[in-house]
Amino acid sequence: MSINYDLIPWHAAAGGVTIGIAVALLLLFNGRIAGISGIVGGLCRMQKGDISWRIAFICGLILSVVVWKSFFALPLIQIETSHVMLVLAGLLVGYGTRFGSGCTSGHGVCGISRHSPRSIAATAVFMLTGFATVYLIRHVF
Repeated sequence: MSINYDLIPWHAAAGGVTIGIAVALLLLFNGRIAGISGIVGGLCRMQKGDISWRIAFICGLILSVVVWKSFFALPLIQIETSHVMLVLAGLLVGYGTRFGSGCTSGHGVCGISRHSPRSIAATAVFMLTGFATVYLIRHVF
């Protein structure tokens, strides 16, 4: 199955709407923010009565790929770096998530929509850091 690149903006829009609906429903029915790092981190703490919705959320993330694959081809992912750099990047993202008290989904999607000044600042910082990193890696190093 080949990818029709004319449909990609529609796929992105549909994905954005789906994420928005999922975030709103989780907040409305469960009173929880859909920050992935907080949801996964909560699985490590294992508090009774706080596990099932987290497992269901993570399973939904995984299942969405299976559903997507049933109708469309997954985009080709080409990683052009070493395993060491991938591990280092993962550790830096994990550290940044803890240091910033949340991840892109928590701050960028949920926090900004709630007009949280802390989330707006955090999102600005990680976006600017990402821009600077890409520029430095592609044009300086």
